[in-house]
This record gives sequence, structure tokens and C-alpha cells, in this order.
Amino acid sequence: MDYQFTAGSLPLLVSMPHVGTDIPDDIAASFAPAAAVRTDTDWHLVQLYGFLREMGASTLSARWSRYVIDLNRPPENTNLYPGQDTTGLCPVDTFGRAPLYPEGGAPDEAEVQRRLTLYWQPYHGQLRAELDRLLAIHGRVVLWDAHSIASVVPRFFEGKLPDLNFGTADGASCAPGMTDAIASLALAHGGYTVAVNGRFKGGHITRHYGKPAQNVHAIQLEMCQSTYMDEAAPYGYRPDLAEQVQPLLRRLTQAAAAWASGEGQ
Repeated sequence: MDYQFTAGSLPLLVSMPHVGTDIPDDIAASFAPAAAVRTDTDWHLVQLYGFLREMGASTLSARWSRYVIDLNRPPENTNLYPGQDTTGLCPVDTFGRAPLYPEGGAPDEAEVQRRLTLYWQPYHGQLRAELDRLLAIHGRVVLWDAHSIASVVPRFFEGKLPDLNFGTADGASCAPGMTDAIASLALAHGGYTVAVNGRFKGGHITRHYGKPAQNVHAIQLEMCQSTYMDEAAPYGYRPDLAEQVQPLLRRLTQAAAAWASGEGQ
């Protein structure tokens, strides 16, 4: 399978498009050594969000590394942040600018299209199908796009990121009431710094599938990896840190599901 999927009963789908670490043999043979480290993976998110199955949420997580193809980029490879540096549909370098291919070895358009068909489309097909299934049952659904990133990445932002970065495409991908319900919980916790539509406003998944007028409300959470893991190789999971943030993540995702169900409104 090209992804791991669990169907739940709540009006909540949690997508994890950057957790994949597998690289097909033919593509691995074309990579430069930097690719083998898989530095820019959203490490350990499946474990961090392990409570979701018990909650009854649907989950979808990637198998393939974002170095193969980035599931959170539009198929046309347009820049999500015009005027700002970002990595593309088939990245050619790491966040630290290490080349992923030998000189002259980057994939051509035919190879990009092949990867779209083989590795990008299956994930998005399942994502769309599950949103439609949940919509048919509940009438309204929340798509939670789960991400993590090193807390300091000079290529993309100055200084240290806030711990929790929520993105709703500047309010276009979900109703203001849902954003307020989630952000207020995060702020009230007090243990983590919070930003809403700051450096991260949501990627392709949030922007493409979040259609409030069609009762699909999407939000991205980009977490600093320092909240739950070691940010240096070998990128170890830190249970002592994870156990502190997991109760908040549970409350946040529960609040999203409750909002979709119309509770407390």
C-alpha cells in the first residue's frame, strides 16, 4: 500500500502527508547521499497521535518519503508562498540546501508525472474518498493536516518558530468559529507558544480540501519537533516531552470533532 489508513466514526480525518520514510529502489538509486538521511521527515507523528484510533478518528499517513514526491504540494507545482523560498513537488534539495540529486540528475517532467500517478494520486484519492464518506454520515467534517518541523530552519524563517503553528489559509479553509475553538484551547494551555496563520498558513491539502461552504473545514498544525523529539540525527522520539504535549493534542482534536458535530455551538 502507498499509505496507511484507518476509517473512524467521528467527523474528523487526520492526514499526515510527510511521515513517510520509504523510497522506491529505482528512485533511491538516483539520489545523492543526503537523501538517505531523510532529514525533513515529520518524524514520529503516527506515534505522537497514537490516541486517535481510540478516539474514533479516521487517520491517513504516507508511506513514501517527501523526497520522492511531496503530497502537500499542488500537482501543478505552483509556489504556495509566492515570493518566498519553499521546496517543490519533487524536491531537489533538503531544507538545509543539501542537494538530493547529483548534478544534472533531477527528475524531468516525465518522471515527475510518473511519480504523481504512482505515489501522489493514491494518497489524495483516499483522502477525498474518506472526506466524502464522513460527509455523507455527518454532514460536516474536519480535516486536520498534521505536520512537524525543526524549530529553527534559517532557509524559511528567522529565529525559532512558535511551538504550535495553526494554518487555515488566512481563514479561507475553515469557519472562524472552528479556528477560535482550537486556538483558544492551545493558548489557554499556556505551556506552548502559538501562532495562527503566521509563517505557516497551510499547504496544498489544507487549501485544496478546505471548503467551508461545502462543509469541509481544514486546518493544519505545524508543530516544532522540539516539543516531542530530538531535532538532531538520529531524530529520537522523546517520551518525556511527548507525554506533556499529547494531552493537549488530544483535547485539540477532540474539540475539532466536537465542533464538526455541532456540540457547544
